[in-house]
Amino acid sequence: MPDFSTLFRPLAEHSQVLYFVYHLEARQFLYVSPAYETILGRPATAVNEEWPNLLALVHPDDQAYAEGCFRHLLHGTFLEDVELRLLHPDGRVQHLCFAVSRVSESAGCSYLSGTVHDYTSTREYLDNADRFNKKKNATLEILSHDLAGPFAMMEQLAGYVGEKILPLQDTKLNELLRMMKTTCQDSISLIRDFVDNEFMESSHVELKIERVDMVAELREMLEEYQRSEEHLAKNFLFRPESPSAYIEVDNNKFMQVMNNLISNAIKFTPDGGQIEVSVVEEPGRVVVSVVDNGIGIPEQLMPVLFDRFTPARRPGLRGEKTTGLGMSIIKTIVELHQGQIHCQSVEQQGTTFTIELPRKEPA
Repeated sequence: MPDFSTLFRPLAEHSQVLYFVYHLEARQFLYVSPAYETILGRPATAVNEEWPNLLALVHPDDQAYAEGCFRHLLHGTFLEDVELRLLHPDGRVQHLCFAVSRVSESAGCSYLSGTVHDYTSTREYLDNADRFNKKKNATLEILSHDLAGPFAMMEQLAGYVGEKILPLQDTKLNELLRMMKTTCQDSISLIRDFVDNEFMESSHVELKIERVDMVAELREMLEEYQRSEEHLAKNFLFRPESPSAYIEVDNNKFMQVMNNLISNAIKFTPDGGQIEVSVVEEPGRVVVSVVDNGIGIPEQLMPVLFDRFTPARRPGLRGEKTTGLGMSIIKTIVELHQGQIHCQSVEQQGTTFTIELPRKEPA
């Protein structure tokens, strides 16, 4: 049989990916590939002396996570796609992605072998994509309300004028008013269909789970709505319990869920009303809530609220239509994350949607 370590050595020696072997009992590296110097900017020959200094660079928000991953390896055999950040003295944040396996040859001979690659440029690209995606979704919702509102008002005015001119029995005027109402209805439907289709497609895509700071993600989303408070005639508040709350989710899908809940709150909250989003960390879970002081949901509709094509669907206060699918898709996406969603509502007082997501970090 060939010596596989010899066969793989040329790959390790020339790759931009760092390969390593660490002796657990001796607490030292037996091998690091030349990429160590490229990725970490330190001499490979001094890896064991430099190791404590490198550990000190682990981002404060990632230290507990890193310790959990290490404990997992002591009892398990393999971890991959573990992303950790290094916070360098100059403020630069470096993202590293690990794949590590544990091998025990005999008593007192256990090893961690794996790879590390610099994920910084890819992470920055993905973060920018997520940022623009959140902005796009929020902007679509904001524009849909801004555009649908005038059309709904024109439709109501056309109906009012139609009642006033009934005594005239003017066929041409009646036809023009009918055309105005139909055009407004079609325009509102077109706007909402465009936005709703963006959300509905999200339930048919496989989840891409990653570790994210829920506080940072929601703050970024709420800032878009807060910038449009004057146009939407609503006040948006964000109340996180702590500066950060890390959890593993499909970030794009979950932000679409939150965007849809905020959009529903806008539809059913009168002008001057308030919409509040909060994040709370509890043992083993993170709880996210969307609270409004709108018109609420009738008690008899609560049992069917999350049904597909639910009879609980109602037009918004400005005539915004609904398909009855939104709440069903929200529930589906939350449950795909092994989470739960609850709703509490009192008519003319407001509605609270609460999402409970389990924490899945290695323990």
